[in-house]
Amino acid sequence: MESFKSSDDFYRAQQQWRDELYELRKLIVSTGLKEELKWGGPVYTHNGKNIVGLAGFKSYFGIWFYQGVFLKDPHHLLINAQNGTTKALRQMRFTTLEEANLDIIRTYVLEAMSNQEKGIAIKADRNKPIIVPQELNSVFDKNPELKECFDQLKKTQQREFTEYIESAKQETTKKSRLEKIIPMIIKGVGLHDKYRG
Repeated sequence: MESFKSSDDFYRAQQQWRDELYELRKLIVSTGLKEELKWGGPVYTHNGKNIVGLAGFKSYFGIWFYQGVFLKDPHHLLINAQNGTTKALRQMRFTTLEEANLDIIRTYVLEAMSNQEKGIAIKADRNKPIIVPQELNSVFDKNPELKECFDQLKKTQQREFTEYIESAKQETTKKSRLEKIIPMIIKGVGLHDKYRG
């Protein structure tokens, strides 16, 4: 993932969908949302909460709503990109600016802001236990100092590491992921720290 110093850098770097993304950006900023750079791209916030994000992909450009599951969607524009996995996030995808009716999109953005003000959101379960996969436990058994380093990490960082190992399907992938994270754990660096805003 490319690293940008500002949202302007992000937009200037866009090759395929620059004009379309600029138009969506203008619309979103006009609603009063604050533009921030998170996870390598622009995220628009209200009262410190993520409301929408923008990005261009190979075959479409889009806008996503972090708590889009609660939007009314009378125009049937919202999709769940990962059914069964994604709970709150919903996307709108477009291939031309003409498809992206800015007046309609504005109503969705304003509703998302209103929902945030009302506290309507799926909250992350911070109390869910962290289950350390057997592969990582085996490494801890051989290296108690590494286990101590792991225990000193924030719960979010611990969860990211355990899910990273657990989600690998192949043993070879688990092994290469373990090799990658061991130095990070020793340094006290989380898997996704560099993307945190």
